[in-house]
Formats: sequence, structure tokens, C-alpha cells
Amino acid sequence: MTSYPGVHALLLHRLNHALWNSGLKWLARFLSHIARWLTGIEIHPGARIGHRFFIDHGMGVVIGETAEIGDDCTLYHGVTLGGTSWQKGKRHPTLMNNVVVGAGAKVLGPIVVGNGVRIGSNAVITRDVPDNGTVVGVPGRLVRKHDGNERRAAEKRHATAEKLGFDAYGATREAPDPVATAINRMLDHIHVMDEKMQSMCVALKQLGTEIDVSNLPDLGPCEIHSSESSTEAEPEKIEGE
Repeated sequence: MTSYPGVHALLLHRLNHALWNSGLKWLARFLSHIARWLTGIEIHPGARIGHRFFIDHGMGVVIGETAEIGDDCTLYHGVTLGGTSWQKGKRHPTLMNNVVVGAGAKVLGPIVVGNGVRIGSNAVITRDVPDNGTVVGVPGRLVRKHDGNERRAAEKRHATAEKLGFDAYGATREAPDPVATAINRMLDHIHVMDEKMQSMCVALKQLGTEIDVSNLPDLGPCEIHSSESSTEAEPEKIEGE
């Protein structure tokens, strides 16, 4: 409460927004100017911001007059929610719920950013973004759109990765990586093959075939033993020594 500028900027904006809606526009603008001087975050008093809004670090964040931000959104430092014209009316973006905007990203114009969208750092967005999408680059391009099937596949992939003993999401939580993508495809293939093998074993057992799985190694992380812990066989003693 005493040393986080994102909290201070939001609290002051709540006050300034109330003054703005009450018609005290000069006072609202003057106090917002003081808030910018204190926090390095510029929020126009006319902007509409929902619940549980979070600004991390915050220096250089700019939110325009007609911007609208939904619930549970997060902005990092250097983000701009700006306009592209001086025309009256809606000229700033609308962020729906649960949107995360990376550091230095610019979201410009009266566009709509859907629910659950992730915008990469330094991206420039000038078009609408569908729900659950991930956008990166200049100009912004949609690199991933999460849906129910992808989430289920990701859960299966994560379970297989845990069996193998490594994290497949180290570099792919938001942005695609060629090597990690290839590994994810391998995990998907292993998972499907494992399901098929289990189905085949069940069918063979129903036909009366006995399947020996005693020598089947467990699908789990390999244990690394140091050479110091290994026991060396003592040399045979020769008679007469």
C-alpha cells in the first residue's frame, strides 16, 4: 500500500474517474497529472477500469480517455492503450476480461481484445483479437488460439512430460518455440501410441493371450548415480601374496 506505484495509480484513478463523471473534469485532469508525476503511470480520468486490475512495475504505462478494461487484467511497464485519431467518440481499445499485455506493447485504436488474450512484449496491435488468442510481433499476428481441444491436449502432454521427467513448457507457455513444439508433438505421439498399446493388450487378453510385462521399464525420470556412490569389486587375492 505504501510502496507500489501500480496500486497508487489505480486508487487515484478511481477518485479521478468519479470526479470526471461528476463534471469536475479540470480537477480530475489536474489530479491525474499529479498521479502521473508520482507514479510514472498516466491514466486518463475518463478511462473505465474493471475489478482486480493489476499494473506491474508500471513506469511508462499510458491509458487513453475512451479505453475500457475488464476484470482481472494485467499490464506491464511501457504499455500504451492509445488512439489513432483525434475524432470524437470511441478511439481507444477495449480489453475484455483476463487479458495480459506484455511490457512495451502498444494496443491502438477502437479495437476489441477478447477474453483471455495474451499480448507479447513490444507487440503492436491495431486489429481485433479473438478470445483466448496469443498475439506477438509488429504488426501483431495471432500465433495461437486456445480452445477446449488444445487445453485437453496440453493436459495430456503435461502428464506425459511429467512421466518422462522434464518440463515441456519451459519456453512455450506463451510464445511458440520450434524445438519445444517438436518435443510437444513427440509427447502427443507417445501418448497416442501408449493408448493404442493398452487397447491392444486388453484385446489380446480377452482372446486368452498371456502378455508378459514384467520386463517393461517404468516410464519415469532416469536416476543419475554419481561414480563415487558406485561400489567397485575388490581385486581377487592371489595365493602366496
